Amino acid sequence: MKKNKLWSLGLFLLLMLSVVLAACSGGDEEGSETTEKTDEPATETATKEAVPQVLVFGRGGDSVSLDPAIVTDGESFKVTENIFETLLNFGEQDTTINPGLAKEWEVSEDGLTYTFHLQEGVKFHDGTDFNAEAVVKNVDRWKAGTEEQFYYFNSMFKAEGQDIIKTVTAVDEKTVVFELTRPQAPFLKNIAMSPFGIASPTAFEAAGDKFGDNPVGTGPFVFVEWKRNDSITVKKNENYWQAGLPKLDTIIFRAIPDNSTRLNALMTGEIDLAEGINPSDATSIEGNAELQLIERPSMNVGYLGLTSTRKPFDNKLVRQAVNYAIDKQAIVDAFFEGRAEVAVNPMPPSISGYNDEIAGYEYNPEKAKELLAEAGYDGAEIELWAMPVPRPYMPDGQKVAEAIQKNLADVGIPSKIVTFEWATYLEKAKNGEADAFLLGWTGDNGDADNFIYTLLDKDNIGSNNYSYYSSDAAHELLIAAQSEVDEEKRNQLYKDAQVIIHEDAPWVPLAHSIPLLAAKKGVTDYLPHPTGSESLVNVSMQ
Repeated sequence: MKKNKLWSLGLFLLLMLSVVLAACSGGDEEGSETTEKTDEPATETATKEAVPQVLVFGRGGDSVSLDPAIVTDGESFKVTENIFETLLNFGEQDTTINPGLAKEWEVSEDGLTYTFHLQEGVKFHDGTDFNAEAVVKNVDRWKAGTEEQFYYFNSMFKAEGQDIIKTVTAVDEKTVVFELTRPQAPFLKNIAMSPFGIASPTAFEAAGDKFGDNPVGTGPFVFVEWKRNDSITVKKNENYWQAGLPKLDTIIFRAIPDNSTRLNALMTGEIDLAEGINPSDATSIEGNAELQLIERPSMNVGYLGLTSTRKPFDNKLVRQAVNYAIDKQAIVDAFFEGRAEVAVNPMPPSISGYNDEIAGYEYNPEKAKELLAEAGYDGAEIELWAMPVPRPYMPDGQKVAEAIQKNLADVGIPSKIVTFEWATYLEKAKNGEADAFLLGWTGDNGDADNFIYTLLDKDNIGSNNYSYYSSDAAHELLIAAQSEVDEEKRNQLYKDAQVIIHEDAPWVPLAHSIPLLAAKKGVTDYLPHPTGSESLVNVSMQ
């Protein structure tokens, strides 16, 4: 009996040893015959492959629509830039022109004909082909829409009621030709702008005005879900035409209106990237080893608009008085912490055509009172609209409004601060319902036309000209500048227009800011663009 027990124990130990050796062999459930030796353990490789690349992007507000052709707000473009692509692209962090869905292009000597040669093998997210006919159908859609529908197309490609784009023709599958009615100096920069993302004709023809709820483009990410006022989710385009891209599997754009709440969400790991960082928080972020502070290249203006069709701002003297009444330097010092410069003109000094000979309105309450008396201002209370969300050009609209309210009270202009939900705020201001309103603009293409003509020309009243400012003299200069191909002459036209606008004072230009973002250390290859929206195609998570 003892011998049998010892023999059984030996057999048991031998079997156990065999099991241990098998477990250490590196084999898997399919067998170890095909397993090759690698430089890293198989378990580590499997873990790396299993971890999805998910980026949660915290931003100040929700999108208005995901149809890039019908929106003007940066929160919408932040998402659509990743779903749609344009014929041409800007540089990674500037507004130089680069290939996009068009790989090459030619311009005729008279500046009236643009020929684009399109990329091969590109498909829309619904599986339909991207080709010249798709480009034609997109342009036809923009041209057929009303000014209320397609703000950007009508402001960038129409002037004095005339279409600048005369015809668009599909010469063959991969060649499309634009014929213009007159030369347009910034045409290539305009066509590269986010609003002109090429959409699937099959999708927008079927969806009609609901296309913005289920967008379909050619971009690196495909729309998944939109929870209003909460989040928008997009996923990797597995059939993207650029090999190896995108690197992220999923992006979740989360709307978190309060700056401090958004920063706290970053610090607690709820989000990975946060826009709209208060300048006052920059030092603490720089001192946190787990975070990185990111500066967006500046190309913006924050302003107080004065609706010139509403009393008392239908009087130029009152508008000038408000410009003298507001202490812009104090606002910049208090709310931008040195990461902005006081604005003088409607566009930043970095844009060609900026008039640096204009001195600007100094802070002079006594002069403001004199002008109000001359204007016969009766002391009626005005509404002062404060933005409900932080924007790159204005980190905290409520606090800036409170400072302005105090400045106005000091010269005898009583005001009541009001606000609305962001989409409503924009719509009501666009309709001319505000007395005085805080707003701003981040340039779309780095051209003076995109600031002065888009924001202050009479052609754009009811779209991007929220102040309803109209000047025939400025209009003539701005229309001439659009067609002028001599850069020196073109710049002078813009400088002359700024003199007129400064005198008429439809705005109080406040600041040109350096917008701040923060991210986890693991967010790599994120390059913020001066236009305020960028493709996240190269971003990855470490």
